[in-house]
Amino acid sequence: MRNIVLFSFIILKFILQYHVLGDAYELHRDEFLHLDQANHLAWGYLSVPPMTSWISYLIGLLGNSIFWIKFFPTLFGALTMVVVWRAIEALQGTLFACILGATCITLSVLCRLNVLYQPNSLDVLCWTSVYYFLLQYIRSDRPKWLYFLAVAFAIGFLNKYNIVFLFIGLFPAITITSARKVFFSSHFYRALLLAFVLVSPNLFWQYRYDFPVFLHLNELADTQLAHVSRWSFISSPLFYFSGSLILMLVGLYALATQKAWITYRPFLWAFVLTFALFIALKAKSYYAIGMYPIYFAFGAAYTEKLLSNSTWFYRAALMILPILFFLPMYNIAFPNKPPEYIVKHQEIYRTYDMLRWEDGKQHALPQDFADMLGWKELARKVDSVYSLIVSPEQALVLCDNYGQAGAINYYSTKGIQAVSFQADYVNWFNLNKPYKHLIRIKQSREEEQEMRTTAPFFRKSVKAGQVTNVYAREYGTIIFLFTDSKIDLNERIRAELQVQPAFFHRDN
Repeated sequence: MRNIVLFSFIILKFILQYHVLGDAYELHRDEFLHLDQANHLAWGYLSVPPMTSWISYLIGLLGNSIFWIKFFPTLFGALTMVVVWRAIEALQGTLFACILGATCITLSVLCRLNVLYQPNSLDVLCWTSVYYFLLQYIRSDRPKWLYFLAVAFAIGFLNKYNIVFLFIGLFPAITITSARKVFFSSHFYRALLLAFVLVSPNLFWQYRYDFPVFLHLNELADTQLAHVSRWSFISSPLFYFSGSLILMLVGLYALATQKAWITYRPFLWAFVLTFALFIALKAKSYYAIGMYPIYFAFGAAYTEKLLSNSTWFYRAALMILPILFFLPMYNIAFPNKPPEYIVKHQEIYRTYDMLRWEDGKQHALPQDFADMLGWKELARKVDSVYSLIVSPEQALVLCDNYGQAGAINYYSTKGIQAVSFQADYVNWFNLNKPYKHLIRIKQSREEEQEMRTTAPFFRKSVKAGQVTNVYAREYGTIIFLFTDSKIDLNERIRAELQVQPAFFHRDN
């Protein structure tokens, strides 16, 4: 019976995820970059570790369709729910407790997170799995769980370095509790060695290229984290788990007060220490999502014990509450409403602070939504410009940002391989081809400067197109066409690359 109910939740998860994305929206700018990484496989990238590129390669083998792009984040979200379910069972929770925990996880921020093909969905799964394997080890003292934990950490590390914060919080939590006996087990050190071996290719890659991850982190700190509010981080669980936050708080309360669960006390301290660490670092609120799901397992198991002698009313109320809170969120937290609807109902979105972008300013649409518009138009117009060139094989398509380059490469019907001086694209220039023409994609505010600085190097220059979708973050982006170069364009590009603040693995 339990397996049937669990399978039903998995099916529900897939149905829900494929219905929260409206037809008006395209892929997100980050998704284009991750998909392009499959064409440049390596042990590391400036933006992320290598795991995403391997998944992207698999997506490419499956056809690179929207279905498969959205399948994997949905799968990781479903598996996160399964891990929470199994954790509740490990805590001797009944079927009611499992259903309660699964409902709270399914109808939560994970539904929003799993919309996009980004490392975040797998990151949450890996955090939850590490906590689950630790729970099983504490419960059974069987060494195999340490090795499973090591593998889960390694996968998480190869997916997103964010999981390092889990261990920064977990290590002292284990040290100050009775769980520190694990440090006297040889299996602990063998598991550590296993994890190190699994992640070592990426560590060596980072070392070889002077640890570009720190360059990326510094850029994040300067351009995005500077606008992050600590209060926004502290209050985020209330928004992320509307209607079910009480269950997580119950789990933390039980860990703090119940003598029967004193062996699980490391989870309490891990939560406190990791949460405090993220606050101190002014982290984005979604960085911490992975730390929450396991506490719903504790909350569901303990709540079931509290309600063991109560009437059906309280159980029903706890089940219905997450659903009641999710229904209104379904209409505003997901890109399932046309941009025109959002603009017309901005007051609702502003109430939840969804119109504030990483630049700290209010905009017409949520940033993620605006990042999912205008790409097909851009790619179609670049294709049209590309077709006008007499020798298109000698044309370089150079973009302002990775979103533009990735979108053109994904949607182009001409086989264009656009590049940019941003993110990983800085390493993907093919300078073995002799370029004579340039299609330049620039922000509208740079129109005069681009013509003034670039046009003198070509015999013909023209503004050939522009993104006209007013709701897109790329609204106004200009397509310039420069033909018949007067200079050695390849040498010019090489000179530009030398001054870029990035590393080079030169895979071409």
